[in-house]
Amino acid sequence: MSDLMFKGRVFDGMDFHESGVVRIDTDHGVIQSVGERGEVEEPKGAKKFEPKNATILPGLIDAHVHFYSAKGEGVTAWASVPDTLAVLRGAGDMRRLLHSGFTAVRELGTKGGVHLAQAVAEGSIEGPEVVSCGKALAQTGEDDDPPAFPLELAQQLASYTYFCDGPWECRKAVRKVARDGGKVVKFYASGAFSRGGRIKPNFTKEEIGAIVDEARRLDLKVAAHAYGEEALTSVVDAGVDSIEHGLGLTSKVASAVAKKGIFYVPTLVTYSNPAYENRYNEMVKRHLSEDMVIAKEHGVKVVMGSDIVGDSARPHGRNYEEIAAEAKVLGNREALIAATSRAAECLGLENSGLLKAGFRADAVIVKGNPVENVEALAPENILYVIRSGKLITPVR
Repeated sequence: MSDLMFKGRVFDGMDFHESGVVRIDTDHGVIQSVGERGEVEEPKGAKKFEPKNATILPGLIDAHVHFYSAKGEGVTAWASVPDTLAVLRGAGDMRRLLHSGFTAVRELGTKGGVHLAQAVAEGSIEGPEVVSCGKALAQTGEDDDPPAFPLELAQQLASYTYFCDGPWECRKAVRKVARDGGKVVKFYASGAFSRGGRIKPNFTKEEIGAIVDEARRLDLKVAAHAYGEEALTSVVDAGVDSIEHGLGLTSKVASAVAKKGIFYVPTLVTYSNPAYENRYNEMVKRHLSEDMVIAKEHGVKVVMGSDIVGDSARPHGRNYEEIAAEAKVLGNREALIAATSRAAECLGLENSGLLKAGFRADAVIVKGNPVENVEALAPENILYVIRSGKLITPVR
C-alpha cells in the first residue's frame, strides 16, 4: 500500500480541525483515515506533506456549469460553435477547472457534454468528474432557440438543447437524455433575460409533470431553471431535485423548498458579471441582495453553482468566486459546505464531498485558511489537487 499523508488544518466538508491529519491510500484512491494528530497511524514509507500555513479540504464541486466554448457571448455565439470545436475547447476548460481545485462539476447543457464526461471517466483527458445532462429541455421559442435563424436550423445549431412541446414530446426528450448517457435532466421552467428583459414561465403544468415523472421512472435527478414566483411554484409543486438560479424567491416559496428538501443553486457570480449589467432589472438586483437572505432564513439547502459557461464573458478558471459571493450571506463555513459535502449530495455523488474514511480521495490543498478567508481558494493559492488519490501540482 502506498500512502500519502497531510498534516495541518483540515476542513472535512462539515467541520474544521486546526491540527489534523489525512491519510490517503493512493493505490485505491480512497481516504484511509482522518483525525487529530496522534490519532492517525503513520506507516513507514508514507509520503508526508506538512506545508506551512496550509489547509486541506474536499475537492470543490461546481453544480452548474456549461462548456459552450465560444469566443463571443450569448446564445447566437454559443449555437454557432461547431460541436467538435466545442468539445476540444471544453477539454482545455476541464483541465483548467481541475487545476483550480474542482474535482467534480455538474454540466447542464453543452455540445458533447456526455462525451466530455466519458473522456474523463476513461482517462482520455484530465479533468473533474462530470455529471452531465447532455442536452437541456426547452420549449420551442425559448431563449436557447435563436430567432435569427429559421426554426429547424436554429434548433439544429442549438445542439445542446432538446426542444419539446406537449407532455409526450417532453417524455420522449427525457428518454433521449437517458439514451445519450445523461445523468440528470435539466429543463427551462422559465425564460431568462435574453429577449428584451422579459421573464415568462415556460412549459405547462402537464409538461413539467411529464418531465419529472419520466425522469423518476428512469432514476434521473431533475434540475429546473426557474425565474419568478410562478415558475418557482410550478417546479416546487412538481418535486424537482434542484432549482437553478431561482430569481424571485419569496418566503412562501422558500418555505416549501426547505420543507421538500429541494436544493437551491443561486449562481450569484453570473449576475454580478459586468458583461451583463445592461440586462439587470429589479429582479436581478433583488436576487443579489435579498433572495439569499430569504433562503438562509428558511433553512434552504444552498449549493454552489457558478453558471460559468466558458465564453469570452464567463471563462472557466475562477469558479471559486461563486463561493466567495455566497459566503457574503451564508458565512465562510456554510459556503464551503455548499461547495463540498452538500454539492456532492445534490449531484448524487456517493462517497464524495467529505474527507472521511472510505470516501474517494478528492481533495485540494490551499495556502491559507478558507474558513477565515475564502480567497484562499483562488487558483494562485492552490498548492496541490488530489484526484482519486493522484497528487497533481497545478499548472498556472
